[in-house]
Amino acid sequence: MEVINAIGRRKAAVARVYLSEGNGEFTINGKDLATYFPSGILQYVVKQPLNQLSAADKFNVKANLDGGGFTGQAEALRLAIARALVKFDAENKTALKSEGFLTRDSREVERKKPGRPKARKRFQFSKR
Repeated sequence: MEVINAIGRRKAAVARVYLSEGNGEFTINGKDLATYFPSGILQYVVKQPLNQLSAADKFNVKANLDGGGFTGQAEALRLAIARALVKFDAENKTALKSEGFLTRDSREVERKKPGRPKARKRFQFSKR
């Protein structure tokens, strides 16, 4: 089987995934999944699409992550894995789409406005 590649984005994070048949190994930026994401919650988030299809030990995942923080990177990686699984077999699309794994979360940080301390916060108003 050839290698299937896909891309996923979340906030400022970009994940490029190379999916191939194998025994369930994860390599992220040259590191193991448990080393790159020490938090069990983030490891669970990354594996959600594979667990949904009961295919956690059927594919090897090699990923390049760039930008953003650890949560954004984990969710970008989840989207990329889900897209790669759909490329592998189109029948996977309904199961992954019903769980929301194929939807790109487009929420971004709002920019800071001039004359204000944050994006929407204002300085305290004083009447007199």
